[in-house]
Amino acid sequence: MDYAALHLMADDHIKAALQEDMNQGDISTAAVMPHPQAGDVQLICKQDGVIAGLQIFQRVFTILDPATSFQMNVEDGDEVTAGQLLGTITGDVRVLLSGERTALNYLQRMSGIATYTRRVAKALEGSGTTLVDTRKTTPGMRLFEKEAVRIGGGVNHRYNLSDGVMLKDNHIAAAGGITPAVAAAKKVAPFVRKIEVECETLDMVKEAVEAGADIIMLDNMTHDQMKEAVALIAGRAETECSGNITAENAASIADVGVDFVSSGALTHSAGILDLSLKNLRVL
Repeated sequence: MDYAALHLMADDHIKAALQEDMNQGDISTAAVMPHPQAGDVQLICKQDGVIAGLQIFQRVFTILDPATSFQMNVEDGDEVTAGQLLGTITGDVRVLLSGERTALNYLQRMSGIATYTRRVAKALEGSGTTLVDTRKTTPGMRLFEKEAVRIGGGVNHRYNLSDGVMLKDNHIAAAGGITPAVAAAKKVAPFVRKIEVECETLDMVKEAVEAGADIIMLDNMTHDQMKEAVALIAGRAETECSGNITAENAASIADVGVDFVSSGALTHSAGILDLSLKNLRVL
């Protein structure tokens, strides 16, 4: 998704992050640089990975000063290596200093997610199974984390609770079973919204198919159980498997035959990519 489509929502989050970091100004920068002064600083990669979030990184500085300029040597989605010069930022030194941590926080977090997502996606290459994320995101960071998944090679599942119907164990318990839960959802949800049902057993899978679910999630099933479930569904619904899917075990489910694999680890377990702003010069 292009940043132009994100900026209205993204700007609110970025401004809140800047306010959090300097709610009464940047005392350190004010002490060493009390007046406007041109300068530049280099963005250096310190770890191999996939870069993601460059437009967000840049936007932090242009919110502080629209005159800030960038000479970037890479694009989102590029694989980068330790020691690589990723770009140079030029502008008021005060802006470069004050925006540094917030900008890097976004870029490091998004790049870490993209790097991890790329590993999982590669493990599923050639299987015909699509890797998707979940709603297990950091509060206030979902917009950025889901974009990072996309840049890394994954696909976004529903963005939030308004995007689609997913009937999980507690929804099913509240409704009194899968059949009444699906029937109730069909009465309320617009016809353009798919209905997904989370199933933990083959008996639940059978009931979900008969109830008319559009997508059936195979939750924490064994490899053999998932293969049996896919055969039982026989194309009558789309299939998704979920439950502790990581970069280490994703390849082991590549032959199951599900349409989608969802992994919360893409966002809740990915680390950061180590990046740094170095070699600041006063011009």
